[in-house]
Amino acid sequence: MRCTLTGEHCDNPGGDAGQAFCMDRSAVTPVLLSSTMPDVLSAAGHTTRAVERALRRLVPFLMLMFVVSFLDRANVSFARQALAATRGISDQVYALGAGLFFLTYSTCGFPSNLILHRIGARRWIGALLIAWGIVSTCTMFVTGPVSFYSLRLLLGVTEAGFFPGIILYLTYWFPNAVRCRIMGLFYLGVPLALVLGGPLSGYLLDLHGSAGLAGWQWMFLVEGLMAVAVGFAALTLLDNSPATARWLSPDEKQSLLACLTREEHARRSGGPAGLLPMLRDPRVLRCLLIYTLIQVSTYGVVFYLPSELAALLHRPAGLVVGLVSAIPWICALVAVYTLPRAADAHGSHRLLASLTLLIAGVASLVFPTAGPVLGLIALSIAAAGFVAVQPVFWTFPTSYLAGRAAAGGIALIGAGNLGGFFAPNLKVWADHAFHSTTAGLYLLAVLTLVNAALIATIRTPRPADSTP
Repeated sequence: MRCTLTGEHCDNPGGDAGQAFCMDRSAVTPVLLSSTMPDVLSAAGHTTRAVERALRRLVPFLMLMFVVSFLDRANVSFARQALAATRGISDQVYALGAGLFFLTYSTCGFPSNLILHRIGARRWIGALLIAWGIVSTCTMFVTGPVSFYSLRLLLGVTEAGFFPGIILYLTYWFPNAVRCRIMGLFYLGVPLALVLGGPLSGYLLDLHGSAGLAGWQWMFLVEGLMAVAVGFAALTLLDNSPATARWLSPDEKQSLLACLTREEHARRSGGPAGLLPMLRDPRVLRCLLIYTLIQVSTYGVVFYLPSELAALLHRPAGLVVGLVSAIPWICALVAVYTLPRAADAHGSHRLLASLTLLIAGVASLVFPTAGPVLGLIALSIAAAGFVAVQPVFWTFPTSYLAGRAAAGGIALIGAGNLGGFFAPNLKVWADHAFHSTTAGLYLLAVLTLVNAALIATIRTPRPADSTP
């Protein structure tokens, strides 16, 4: 059957005789090919208004939480030089400690998402923010490698459930036709964290000696307490689902819930809904590999961007390096806003994702031997690609996982954040093995090109849902 709005193939999600439910890519606009057209157009208006209200109410706050989350896991890169000088944190210790976060972060996400699915996002997400904010603040008391390793592991435990929990949470609120661009808006938190976090961290580092604290201690103190404050706000501002949202009218609530229920039924017919079938699904395992390699590329930039820029500028990490480090993430901000919208508009998620990684991989190959200007351009292209491809990627697994399989599968694929553990350690290994300071960067670039091929050959399922 062809969608009357887009001219593309659209399966019947609800199974009702003589009916076809279609989604326009530019708005949540259902069309019923029957004599009840006026009723359906009215329902479409209610659904559209409900989605718009949810976007305005939830997405800015979710972005803020992501900013705080990414800032607290990545700010260690700004403390690298100070920790080496004052706490004996060598390059090897730093690489291992930076990566250890992702061991617990990746392994604890699965049970965390099952807990969220059972007790609701409001209480669980709020508690996670408060917990990791306290742990991040305690990093100011690091005295050596053991305490550094311990706090990074504990930070991973407390942050583990946030990201997969929010990806799952978005499926509770937003239909398939708009979810990619909604995820794109949520992902704006990554470049925002790094655009704002670079100057903020640099400024706090320059407070060295104030109130008897080192600059890096001020950084962990202030940025950790920010997470605690946002966590308490989450306990008040988040709603678990449209069913509990008092700011939606009854008609809006009913229409949005009906739309989301149809899509949930469609996913159950086209993919696994239980935990065991999900664990045996090769599509889930392929997505896990792809996401792992995306994170290898992303954190290869995140953990080493300040030090690489400091080397290019011949300056120590501080406010100037922090300001320059914001440039690649401003480029990422633009890319993560535009790419998901383009993917939704043209239905070309796989093609755009693979081309994005191809371009980012080529830019990564150029960077190690480029001068300051060309190097900054290449780094900006790579960083933009690594971040912008991620909301597009998440449309693949969320298009066919349902129920507990969605909760567990999203968390399992999210375990690909182990790429954050592999990235710094792969770089250090390659640099030492080939006796070159650029070998690790070349290795990470090649892995990006491999991942572009993996996405180009992925089979994108067309589930019987309301997405054309």
